[in-house]
Amino acid sequence: MKKALPRFKGLGIERGNISLGRRGKANDRQNMGGRKLKKKILGLLNDNPLETSLEKICQFPPRQAVNPLFSFFYHSEELVKWRAVTAMGAVVARLAQQDIESSRIVMRRLMWNLNDESGGIGWGAPEAMGAYVRPELVANAVDFLLPFIHSNDAVHRGFAAWVSGALSSEFTTPLLQNLVSDEAKIKIFINMNLVESTVGKLAQEALSRTTRISPDQGRPE
Repeated sequence: MKKALPRFKGLGIERGNISLGRRGKANDRQNMGGRKLKKKILGLLNDNPLETSLEKICQFPPRQAVNPLFSFFYHSEELVKWRAVTAMGAVVARLAQQDIESSRIVMRRLMWNLNDESGGIGWGAPEAMGAYVRPELVANAVDFLLPFIHSNDAVHRGFAAWVSGALSSEFTTPLLQNLVSDEAKIKIFINMNLVESTVGKLAQEALSRTTRISPDQGRPE
């Protein structure tokens, strides 16, 4: 069961679309229709290279792009889901530069999707929040990763191993070394692509990355 989160009624996020205030509504009158924009963004999410598509998506007014991207979190193709998550992180980052309060509303919507009252399953919400968060903000997240490294779920172990590569810790290094022989296969979105990898390979890659990070980074205080 999803953990109950604070209510967000009155913030324009408890329904399907996000209301970003009067400025957002005024801009909407000048921009392309919702269906046309949704079709355009879907085409970009299917295009390669994704880096070029992200640049084009970020050229749309951020307030206009967020709702189509939310809808693609539930797309039948897994690659489109992950690309929509990545695009949402880029769009919200741009929105924050223009209007920090509007970016906060989007983050509240992501939190709302994790709430039982939203009626949704919450897929893509934590991933999108992670795509927006700056890497340095998780430098001290080692304690939160340890349970997942020990998990019986291969996806948990694989994702935790991959994230550990962004840290440097005396606690994660021996655990990653123990995972190197883990042959469980998972799908993971890395470097703009959805790939299949073993947990062991992800652990080995994480170990190679931690050797390039200052020992003081990621160490719990």
